[in-house]
Amino acid sequence: MKLFSYIVTHDAGFAPNPFWGYCTLACCKPAIRRTANVGDWIVGLSSKPEYKIIYAMQVKEILLHKDYFHDSRFVAKIPDYNAGNTKNKCGDNIYEYMSNGKYRQLPSKHSNKKNREIEDKEAKKHDLSGKYVLVSKRFHYFGRNAIKLPKEFRCLKAGRGHRNRFSEDVIKRFLKFIDKKQRGRCALPTKWEEDNNSCKTGNSCGSS
Repeated sequence: MKLFSYIVTHDAGFAPNPFWGYCTLACCKPAIRRTANVGDWIVGLSSKPEYKIIYAMQVKEILLHKDYFHDSRFVAKIPDYNAGNTKNKCGDNIYEYMSNGKYRQLPSKHSNKKNREIEDKEAKKHDLSGKYVLVSKRFHYFGRNAIKLPKEFRCLKAGRGHRNRFSEDVIKRFLKFIDKKQRGRCALPTKWEEDNNSCKTGNSCGSS
């Protein structure tokens, strides 16, 4: 078992996407998505100087983007800009596999910011270079209520890339620590576009 840690530069409910009962990493961090195995843990931290824990997830499944897109469990994660709420807009299931063997990037957080109908070629190339989508049912997502990283786990602090060379002892102690925390989605993302329909009033919307 490995543990990967990295800095979540933009916690807006897209990467990771903690909604609809699953925490998924389908975009960004391609190196992690290419190399993580089932059973591994991913830990996302806020940037310095706080280095708080935004989320931690154990990889349950690893899917190709085309399989992720057509899996009925993740239809709700296909972004819908006509739905009128933030929760539907931040879906990460954005790559539709076409009959020509290529992917189409749907209007999403990674498409052109001025016109969502236009693909962002650089973001698309970056996302698809990760090859896989990481899926978790066992996760702790703290979002805007990120928890302080204990001093004993300072080794998890990462730079621009990620870290994954941790001793078995560090991994064991971290998992014991995180297992005592509430599971599921415990709060809204740090950067959240408030609306009247996404969730109930307050920080948390439950596990979905």
